[in-house]
Amino acid sequence: MKKLPLLFIVLMIISFAKAQDRVITTGVPFLLIAADARAAGLGDQGVATSADAFSQQWNPAKYAFAIDKQGFSVSYTPYLTDLVNDISLGQLNYYNKLNERSAFAGSLRYFSLGEIVLTDSGANETGTVKPAEFAFDGSYSLKLSEKFSLSVGGRFISSNLALSSEGQANKAATSFAFDVSGFYQSEEIAYNEFNGRWRAGFNIQNLGPKINYDLSKTDEGSNFLPANLKVGTGFDFILDDYNKVALNLEFNKLLVPTPQRGIDLNGDTIVNGEDILIANADYRAIGWASGIFKSFGDAPGGISEELKEITYAAGAEYIYQNSFAMRLGYFHESPMKGARQFFSLGAGFKYNVVKVDLSYLFSASKVKNPLENTLRFSLTFNFGDKYDEY
Repeated sequence: MKKLPLLFIVLMIISFAKAQDRVITTGVPFLLIAADARAAGLGDQGVATSADAFSQQWNPAKYAFAIDKQGFSVSYTPYLTDLVNDISLGQLNYYNKLNERSAFAGSLRYFSLGEIVLTDSGANETGTVKPAEFAFDGSYSLKLSEKFSLSVGGRFISSNLALSSEGQANKAATSFAFDVSGFYQSEEIAYNEFNGRWRAGFNIQNLGPKINYDLSKTDEGSNFLPANLKVGTGFDFILDDYNKVALNLEFNKLLVPTPQRGIDLNGDTIVNGEDILIANADYRAIGWASGIFKSFGDAPGGISEELKEITYAAGAEYIYQNSFAMRLGYFHESPMKGARQFFSLGAGFKYNVVKVDLSYLFSASKVKNPLENTLRFSLTFNFGDKYDEY
């Protein structure tokens, strides 16, 4: 991102937020970006899809149902490609089934904002910085029955976005979080003209202390982590030994309080700048744990606005001989809460132990998507013994 000021991107994000009524913003939003091409091709969903090496981001409880003993995957996602060519998200995943009932997994996610050239008031170059964020996490999943599994996970987060200034060192903001997830997969059921299988899942993600970018202040520089609740379901139409069609539906809600823009926490109308500052201070003083419970009933517009804070995604996946896949997805977010609306296409190819996935996004909203016209790639290696999928 050479010679593109970081301030430009910040102002663009702020102006986008102000264009909406009550967009919920958090720290380290890169945790919510779909990193793998399979999930991206299905409209950014994966909580109830079949298990794969990328389940760590969506629902690690699925690893207990994985068919391959081990899997390793790598993905790459360019970001804001219409503006720059060096902002990107990369992710590595690894899982290992300990036995038929349990598995452990880990992943590393790295978001780079590219290279920024710093200048002084005279436009003289004073140095170069490369701001970046990363998250390292692990999980353990266990089957509680033949059809249901649970998983717990932990995550360390580091966000190094601050620019060094004279007399002050550049320090990364850090935090930690944990996840709890569950996954249900039925037996293969015989219907009149086809067999079928039901799936369902949930994931409560990124529960943890707020991340503080201003190390000298407790509340003013703190931001909520993107805690969220995912729930979803899916059904596999197993047409014969070679052809399968999977339909999936997923809902997601941020477990973060709604910003009270224009209204303070007591419901009174804000009339001047001083009241706005007080309302912002009250909002930042909310603890991360209490914020989770507030997020279900604090929208100034009542239940109708609370429902607008729920995004949904629908997707379909056609699989032939477990070696070729075609995908189609749609994602919807209320115009009041961000206006992300897009269609996605995807494909997958598997040969022996290697699988390649790719996806492409088409925006369906007036608000430009940072991943619009972006081709995403994922590469997976599965190896080891095979486990039966009943």
